[in-house]
Amino acid sequence: MIALLKTVVHFACIAAVSPLIIVYWCSSKLLDPSRALEGATQALAGLPGLPGIYLRRAFLSVALKHCSRTAQVCYGSLFSQPDAIIEDHAYIGPRCQLGLVHIGKDALLAAGVHVPSGGKTHHFGDPNLPIREQGGERQLVTIGAGAWIGSAAIVLADVGAGTIVGAGSVVTKPLPENAIAVGSPAKVIRNRFDPPPAETVT
Repeated sequence: MIALLKTVVHFACIAAVSPLIIVYWCSSKLLDPSRALEGATQALAGLPGLPGIYLRRAFLSVALKHCSRTAQVCYGSLFSQPDAIIEDHAYIGPRCQLGLVHIGKDALLAAGVHVPSGGKTHHFGDPNLPIREQGGERQLVTIGAGAWIGSAAIVLADVGAGTIVGAGSVVTKPLPENAIAVGSPAKVIRNRFDPPPAETVT
């Protein structure tokens, strides 16, 4: 019964955001699809509370390559790449900004996490040419299942399943599974399942 009710609510929310879906589809044919997605998610980002979560999820389930009906996308979060993937029970906290990303099942992104489309979105090798004219390349960034990304972290490379990234860290190189990584650039300090180091008493 609960599953049926959730399905009814999901499709009711799709109906509610259908005007925005139509605008998005038309805009994506006329403009850059990434810009169309940015504009649409900006329109939905400021909706507060549970209704906002349901409406954002309904839109993203249509606009993204995949967005699970059990994912939770909180207030103020923006997307820029239609090929993004959000798996079951993933949590995206308030004011996150996401590019070409695959967020695994049960992964948690705290508030203000940025996951642009890799570390090469802007080339800058020619000092005589403005950076905006030098192009770049998008790379899929994977956040593994069950990973936890702390507040205000910036993730430019893959994070293994079950890994914890400390708040404010900058991930520039891929991290293994079940690690704890902190700092800028983020470095692995230990495996999650190793005993913590003994405290030194002075």
